[in-house]
Amino acid sequence: MANVKEYSVEEKLISLLNLQKIESKLDEVQILKGELPMEVSDLEDEIQGLHARETRIEEEVNGINEFTEQKKQLIVEAQNLIKKYEKQTENVKNNREFEAINKEIEMQTLEVKLAEKHIRDAAEEINDKARLLDNAKKNIAAKETNLKHKKGELEKIIAETEKEENEYRQDAVNAKEKVDPRLLASYERIRKNYRNGLAVVPIVRDACGGCFNAIPPQRQSEIRQRKKIIVCENCGRILVDEELQSSAS
Repeated sequence: MANVKEYSVEEKLISLLNLQKIESKLDEVQILKGELPMEVSDLEDEIQGLHARETRIEEEVNGINEFTEQKKQLIVEAQNLIKKYEKQTENVKNNREFEAINKEIEMQTLEVKLAEKHIRDAAEEINDKARLLDNAKKNIAAKETNLKHKKGELEKIIAETEKEENEYRQDAVNAKEKVDPRLLASYERIRKNYRNGLAVVPIVRDACGGCFNAIPPQRQSEIRQRKKIIVCENCGRILVDEELQSSAS
């Protein structure tokens, strides 16, 4: 059975430090991109939403136009009925028939007036929708211009850093293979907890290089001995001495 090499704590810390330094370089590339990836994504979502709103307004306008046409047709039909009833008044035989016909004329006249009111209201609504549609189109144009500018900036940064970033990513993959699996899991969990991505930090001026909480002298002595993995009691980051931090490649 082949012997599996047991790495010392110091060797484990060095492999972890190497990984941290590589991933910190990757973080620097991401910092160069800044908020641009998120801004581009947000703008794309906004534009998609505005296009959906534009489509919805256009559909509403079409619906109002159909409604208006129906009312116009109703007016034509009502006016034809009025003419028909007016002609019938010429041949009425008694007051009862005359009153009945007049009532029908009045009803159709009211239908015409009501339909005309609906048409006027619909015209005002279309004007409102037209303003909303115009604003939506202007907003889309402005957002698309901004998106084009942001994408251009991002593409430029990506073009400038892509080769370097790919190299760092491959280096990180190689470095992870040299880190103790359990230690790597702890490192990645700690790294996710902090925006600067620092999971391994040196002691700086008798304090944790991550949260700047004071480290007792006895604790510092243990860290310099490199006999066990020691974490900051305040922030949970893995602590190393400055000399080891400097010597790691």
